[in-house]
Amino acid sequence: MNEYVAAGLGLAIGVAIGFFLDRLRMGSAYRNRDDLLKDAEREAENLGRTREIEAKEKFLKRREELDKELDQHRDKVRDQERELDKKEHTLTDQEDSLKKREKMVEKMQMRVTDRTKFIEKREYELEKIIEDEQEKLYTISGLSKEEASERLLTRLDKQLKSETGSLILKQQQQLKRDSEKQAREIIGMAIQRYASDHTSETTVSMIDIPNDEMKGRIIGREGRNIRAFEKETGVDVIVDDTPNVVVVSAFDTVRREIAKLSLLKLIQDGRIHPARIEEVVNETKKEMDERIMDLGHRAADEAGVPNLHEKLIYLMGRLNFRVSYSQNVLRHSIEVAHLTGMMAEQLGLDADLARRCGFCHDIGKAADHDMEGGHPAIGAELLKRYGEGEEVVHAAAGHHDDIRPEYLNTVLTAAADACSASRPGSRRETLEKYIKRLEELEAIAYGFPGVNEVYAIQAGREVRVMVDPKKIQDREAAKLARDIAKTVEDNMTYPGEVKVVVMREIRTIGVAR
Repeated sequence: MNEYVAAGLGLAIGVAIGFFLDRLRMGSAYRNRDDLLKDAEREAENLGRTREIEAKEKFLKRREELDKELDQHRDKVRDQERELDKKEHTLTDQEDSLKKREKMVEKMQMRVTDRTKFIEKREYELEKIIEDEQEKLYTISGLSKEEASERLLTRLDKQLKSETGSLILKQQQQLKRDSEKQAREIIGMAIQRYASDHTSETTVSMIDIPNDEMKGRIIGREGRNIRAFEKETGVDVIVDDTPNVVVVSAFDTVRREIAKLSLLKLIQDGRIHPARIEEVVNETKKEMDERIMDLGHRAADEAGVPNLHEKLIYLMGRLNFRVSYSQNVLRHSIEVAHLTGMMAEQLGLDADLARRCGFCHDIGKAADHDMEGGHPAIGAELLKRYGEGEEVVHAAAGHHDDIRPEYLNTVLTAAADACSASRPGSRRETLEKYIKRLEELEAIAYGFPGVNEVYAIQAGREVRVMVDPKKIQDREAAKLARDIAKTVEDNMTYPGEVKVVVMREIRTIGVAR
């Protein structure tokens, strides 16, 4: 019994001890869990604060970057504002300068108008004097009206030319004294507005000379050498302060090339005087003719056009020195010949005949200085004169739709001409208008009686007219200059002013044998 009691008591004590130990273990677990939760909360709080601090730092850094960009943008805006202010001041100054120039031009125009009225008044007075003299002659001479009129008109014609020339010379001298300064400024302004690099590059040739002493030899005593050279070649020779350089200016490329080659020969030879100049220029002209023939033959071979008349070959060679809207006309003709031939082959036509039509279509441009009419009509006349077929003649006459096309090759030539002219970079209209203006200036001067040669120089700002000394006297030359200038004013539009220089020279030659 006691054993059972002891065993029961031992079991109870064991259960109690076990329960106590279990309670101890459970209390320790709860304490560990609370500690872990508190540690996790502290770590989460620390992590949140760290993230918040990092976010604030990124925000501050981005804000600094945006502030820098804003400052840079503001600096750029300020620079642009300063630049605009400068441009505004510049434009204001230019506007003031233009207004001053406009006022100066208006004053000059008023002076010219006053002078013109004065000349018209004097002409009216001359007419009254002529009428009075006619009445006196009828009374004194006892001649019939027809006889008196014939004698009087002959006498008055000579007297009027002489008096008019003297009056014009007097007025020109007075105008020159009063307005030389204003005229230089007006011409300079017009040149500045109108002249361009392109014009300079296509109308002048630069010639290198060994030293500045050669400039004096080119000019000659009192300018006789340079005057003789300009008269023989029809160009303008510019000798300025530029070291070791002389400039030859002319819108006619053949004329300018002859002058350039002649001047190079004279510089190399060293003998520069009027007689030698005339000899060298004539020699160079012959060499240029041979070169033109060679260019014509080469072009015909390249285009595949055989058996052309020698005169037509020469005219085609001259086209190498002619430009149309800055496009070389000879190269343009070769291009049109190939295009026309290709199109004819595609259509099953005679390609050789088509190339011939295309090659010769612009040949009139080589002779439009010497013949009246447009280059299509001139070209057709030349081709017909030198034995070309009807289709070739018709293609030249109708490639600008001046006549109704009767042959397919005429249509092909017109199409090829348009293709060659319209390709990118082939043409510029400014140069064509410029050359046409110079040609028109020369044509106006050639229309007056007694004129032998006319040269438009200085980019059309001056026209030199060589007259026959047997037909035009000194005083009549002054009237001729005024008449040409008046005709230019009435029939042309041009920038600035055009100076008309009439030159009368008597040359007497004696031969000692």
